[in-house]
Amino acid sequence: MDVSQVLGIWWVFPVSVCIATIALSSGISGALFFSPFFLLVVGLEPPLAIGAGLMTELFGTSFGAFNYTRQRVVDFRTVRFLLAASIPAGIAGAYVANYINPGILQVVLGTTLFVLAVTVLYHSTQKGKSPILVAPDESRKMTIIKPHDGNTYSYRTCRRHIGVTLAGIGGFLTGLMSAGLPEITTTQLMLRCHIPPRVAVATAIFVLTVTVFFAAGVHALVAEPAWYVVIWSIPGVIVGAQIGPRLAGKIPTHIAERVLATLFLAIGILVIAMQILD
Repeated sequence: MDVSQVLGIWWVFPVSVCIATIALSSGISGALFFSPFFLLVVGLEPPLAIGAGLMTELFGTSFGAFNYTRQRVVDFRTVRFLLAASIPAGIAGAYVANYINPGILQVVLGTTLFVLAVTVLYHSTQKGKSPILVAPDESRKMTIIKPHDGNTYSYRTCRRHIGVTLAGIGGFLTGLMSAGLPEITTTQLMLRCHIPPRVAVATAIFVLTVTVFFAAGVHALVAEPAWYVVIWSIPGVIVGAQIGPRLAGKIPTHIAERVLATLFLAIGILVIAMQILD
């Protein structure tokens, strides 16, 4: 890693600030943006792009999780159950990512972005309609979250086995291609467990942080990290992590969803096209 190589990509810093801000204000995995960015713009190979994305995301989500914890909006009872599945699954996914064919990995990443874009767009079109929710189990205990801002969130604890299974799937996908866990976790916590969006996002970010710590560690041990890239991206996400949690809930949901879906759709198609045309 020489000085000219490092200084030549200084622009990664401001881009990282923007990505981290968007990710932490919406509950979307930052690596979902970082991995394609490192792949398409910086020019890293798929395994290195995903590893660098996870390492970068780790620092951003760590500060985001700290801020959410300080606000006292994380449901730690739910966190414990989800981590029991997401950590080992994330480790397994990270290990597989370094041995699977890079071309296949790139197509899987692009396909995931495309599917996520369609899902987000569909969800956006359902605004105003009655959401399909799983009826709460009245026999379950109540969970009460009291943030520092004076609000109180109360809801019944949902059954854990489905959430644990979904967390395992999300953890594996996150280790494999840096995406899946926060999207799956946030959605199932809100729709199945009836957890308020603010608490669901905070809880998903905390679970993601711990899972990514282990997944990024595997990538660092198995392959040589792209240090000349993360030396810029990590400070960027640290700055963005101070902004994102403060914007959570302030951006109109329908606007955020459509912008994100458009980005995912464009990036997903580009990732797949580059591999096919290569």
